[in-house]
Amino acid sequence: MGVVSGRGGAPGYCGGVDESRKAIGSWIEGPRTGAEQMGADFGYRGKRLGLPEEGPGSIAGTGRRLAAIFIDWMLCYLVAYALIVNRDLSKVNIWITVLFFLVSVLTLSTAGATPGKKLLGLRVISLSGQRAGVGQVALRTFLLVLAVPALIWDRDGRGLHDKAVGTVEVRVS
Repeated sequence: MGVVSGRGGAPGYCGGVDESRKAIGSWIEGPRTGAEQMGADFGYRGKRLGLPEEGPGSIAGTGRRLAAIFIDWMLCYLVAYALIVNRDLSKVNIWITVLFFLVSVLTLSTAGATPGKKLLGLRVISLSGQRAGVGQVALRTFLLVLAVPALIWDRDGRGLHDKAVGTVEVRVS
C-alpha cells in the first residue's frame, strides 16, 4: 500500500499501519497490547490487589470458576426438579434460580464457599482478606444471577459482580 494523503497533503496513513490504531491495539489483540506498547506493565492477575501470583490466595482461574458455578447450578437443578416432580415443570427454572441464590448466600456468608467452590478449592473473600459479609454476598449473588455483570471482567479476572461489592474469588489450594 502506498501513502494516502490527508488534508493539506500530510500523510495520514502509511504502509497499512495507522499509528493511533497501533497505540490502542486491535479489536483482536485488545487494549492490553496497546498499553504494553506504550510501556505499561500489568504484571500477573491479582498483582495490583496484593495477591500472590500462584498457589493459595491467588486469583482463581476462569475454568475453575465456571466449573464451580456449573456444579452449584446442577445441584440446585436436581433439588428443584425433585421438589417439583409431577407438578408444573414450567416453574423449575424459577425454583433453580431461587435455590441458587439461597444456597450461595448461605454458604458464602458462613463458609466462604459454595459446594462447587469447596469441591474445586475456591473461596470468595473481601478485598481486605476477610470473609465477605452477608450484604456483600447477597448483592454479589443477585448480580451473578443477572449474569451480565459476571460476564464482564477486568484485567485481574474479577467480574463486575465482584468489583461492585469489593470481593475476589481466590484459590484455597
